[in-house]
Amino acid sequence: MKALYDHQIFERQTFGGISRYFFELMNRYYQNNTVNIKLSLIYSDNHYLKGAPFSHHLSSHQVPSLPGERGRNLRRNLLFTANFHWSRRQIAKGDYDLFHPTYYDPYFLNYLKGRPYVLTVYDMIHELYPEMFGKDFTTVQKRIVAERAEAILAISESTRTDIIRLFDIDPALVKVVHLATSLGDVKPDTTLTLPQRYILFVGNRTVYKNFNFFITSISPLLKKDRFLHVICAGGGMFSEAEKNLLKELNISKQVLYYTFNDSMLSQLYARAELFIFPSLYEGFGIPILEAFSCGCPVAASNTSSLPEVGGDAARYFDPMSATSLVDIVEEIVYDKPLQESLRRRGYLRLKNFSWEKTAEETRKIYEMIV
Repeated sequence: MKALYDHQIFERQTFGGISRYFFELMNRYYQNNTVNIKLSLIYSDNHYLKGAPFSHHLSSHQVPSLPGERGRNLRRNLLFTANFHWSRRQIAKGDYDLFHPTYYDPYFLNYLKGRPYVLTVYDMIHELYPEMFGKDFTTVQKRIVAERAEAILAISESTRTDIIRLFDIDPALVKVVHLATSLGDVKPDTTLTLPQRYILFVGNRTVYKNFNFFITSISPLLKKDRFLHVICAGGGMFSEAEKNLLKELNISKQVLYYTFNDSMLSQLYARAELFIFPSLYEGFGIPILEAFSCGCPVAASNTSSLPEVGGDAARYFDPMSATSLVDIVEEIVYDKPLQESLRRRGYLRLKNFSWEKTAEETRKIYEMIV
């Protein structure tokens, strides 16, 4: 069975959960030779694809850029055009049994010539929080490709329910295939300088991630316990608005920002008192599994897919209630036996998820539609 994957997400992301998912999927198929894979890609700076034996793309840095913003935009457009036309050509060529687009652009529909395609839907955040995205065509494009797919892979039962409800899709077409993590295989960077005690927040801090609510809710605890810190890993440097908020709350010195690679992230989880996930909505929630794999206790919102992923190995709070959030945080931070119990349960829960399982369940769905 031959499967073709396209350029979309590997052009969009240098790092990111979706490109990591497709890399892990293709890497498993390449290693065990259960699916003959082909990636349609010419230029990409995606971190996960570096050195991947199944990809023969070039780094976009090999293409010279003209000076200034105009020059960079021209270069970006040229790279996009090259990837787009190459993918279109490979799709029209037809040397595959099924197509698995890596994002929602429906450009491929006119070139499939009757060949089936599988679509992965990662979340319904654009549909549930449209005010966050302004003039964004994701919802329109997603609906177009979802309505024509032979099968839809939802990364959680929660996401499956949302797809069926919001797009009125036949439930029989929507299959759940959970994601996984490989962070536990990474050696932690023990040279990282960290505060003695901290709560870890990972990823971007956009509205639905609920960071401002979390940090405002937790500020009285931080002021009461000046040795306790919050580390924000990734998501970009603090904005001026965030800096002003931290200053107003009088906790600027206790809320720190760290960039990271995988080995640094592993250490950040391993040393934390707990990982906090106050998001209002997630399609899956890989950071929960990352925390489990590094022996980090988890406190997460009781919404969307997070209880589905964390099971009984995490503690949950109402992400709209400051009292609920702080009660759970205090309970974990100041109860060492509870921390140990959560670590043990996290390791056990993690056994339900693996990239091998993700790949095998996806392969079975491929076979169903070919």
